[in-house]
Order: sequence, then structure tokens, then C-alpha cells
Amino acid sequence: MPSRSTSNAVPVTFDLPLDLLAKIESCRQSLGLDTTSAVIRIALERFDFAGCQPPRTPHRQLSVRLGAEQRAALKRYAKIKDVSVGVLLRMAIDDLPTAKPKAKSARAKKS
Repeated sequence: MPSRSTSNAVPVTFDLPLDLLAKIESCRQSLGLDTTSAVIRIALERFDFAGCQPPRTPHRQLSVRLGAEQRAALKRYAKIKDVSVGVLLRMAIDDLPTAKPKAKSARAKKS
């Protein structure tokens, strides 16, 4: 097992889904480790970073104009729901109905 090297350890903060947190705890117990950090160090030591193919979802930054009332409501709900404004914006956009293709009008067919 790796030696515990805390003299030069620095904190790294990241979000994980609950199923991975449960997996960390399960590994910690089964390996007889004292800390979550020890599990993460083992995971990092054994992982093949050179050969991995991370999933890539193309993203693009967007800037939009919102009225003060809508912006305040968005920020308020983000705080209430304990999520980012971006999460709520993505949910709202995802909830939009899918646009149906417009039928060609008779006028367009004649030209």
C-alpha cells in the first residue's frame, strides 16, 4: 500500500455523485484504510491516465440578457435548490418542447 505522505499534501476539492462516494467508503472499509484521501491516492496510483479516453461533451459559453426580476428569481431558486444558476438554466432549456419542422407553405411551393 502507498505510504501516507502528508508533509507535502495539498487539498483538492471536487464534486462526486453519491454512488461514487459510497464506493469510496466501501473501498476504504474493505482495504482497512483510515481516510478517504488514502482511497483517492490508491485510485490515482493505479489508474491508467495515458490510456484513458475521457468523455467529451462539447460546450459553448453563451451570454444572454435577462430582466432584473427573472435574474433575481433564477438566483433565488439556485440558492433554494443549492445548485448553480447554470444547472437551472440547462434544466429550463432542456424542458423546452422540441420544435417541429415547419411545413412548406403553398406559397413557397409556387416559387
